[in-house]
Amino acid sequence: MTIRTIIVDDEALAIQGLELRLANHPDIEIIDRCRNGREAVRAIKTLKPDLVFLDVQMPGFDGFGVIEGLMDIELPLIVFVTAFDEFALKAFETQALDYLLKPVDEARLAGTLERVRERLALRRASDESGRLRELLKTVAPQSVPRAAEDVAPSRFERMINVKDRGQIFRVDVENIERIDAAGDYMCIHTGEQTLILRETMKDLERRLDPRKFRRIHRSTIVNLEQVKQVKPHTNGECYLVLSSGQQVKVSRSYRDVVARFL
Repeated sequence: MTIRTIIVDDEALAIQGLELRLANHPDIEIIDRCRNGREAVRAIKTLKPDLVFLDVQMPGFDGFGVIEGLMDIELPLIVFVTAFDEFALKAFETQALDYLLKPVDEARLAGTLERVRERLALRRASDESGRLRELLKTVAPQSVPRAAEDVAPSRFERMINVKDRGQIFRVDVENIERIDAAGDYMCIHTGEQTLILRETMKDLERRLDPRKFRRIHRSTIVNLEQVKQVKPHTNGECYLVLSSGQQVKVSRSYRDVVARFL
């Protein structure tokens, strides 16, 4: 199965150079090339690619602006391409899969594409599982596994081991206040400290009791038992005030979480 790919860069030579390197990977199918951010948003929404190589610095509408313009759809896998490694952290904060420095190194690109293939395989397996579940609901409802909310609490983690800075920390999940995603890393905040765990958001969600831990933004999970106040905001959004005093925004896509407190 091919990986439908869009390249976004305001420099024609940069697009050509990346195309030449991608030509060594037969499963990469380049379906469009965009020279600015606005073109990219339109193309991504229309063509729905699997993967986008996205230049960070473009006049008028940069790579991060493109991400903001796509917040109303399911994002493809994003690999930022930049001449400056100072953008790496911000790239991961936008849930980019990876970032590449110009000129793109072929070995580094090959490693990135392996991660792309792994992530797409997981995503497609998840989609297939969802389709199978829907089919089972129709033809054999008694065979459909119970929802996570109906599973006994013992199914979920009580302690999480986090290897950070050469040490292993045992974190009581009851003390976790929120979890923020930064690429393939999770920032676990307990109110007293922040630890970094290399794991995807979806994998971590499976380990936590959904009656207590809920996503309130595409990159943030909160412990609902740590919520002390709900503050309405504009456009149907609101903020949750946590035990530490930290305020986190609930995006409109996750407004059902707030219903628990009303």
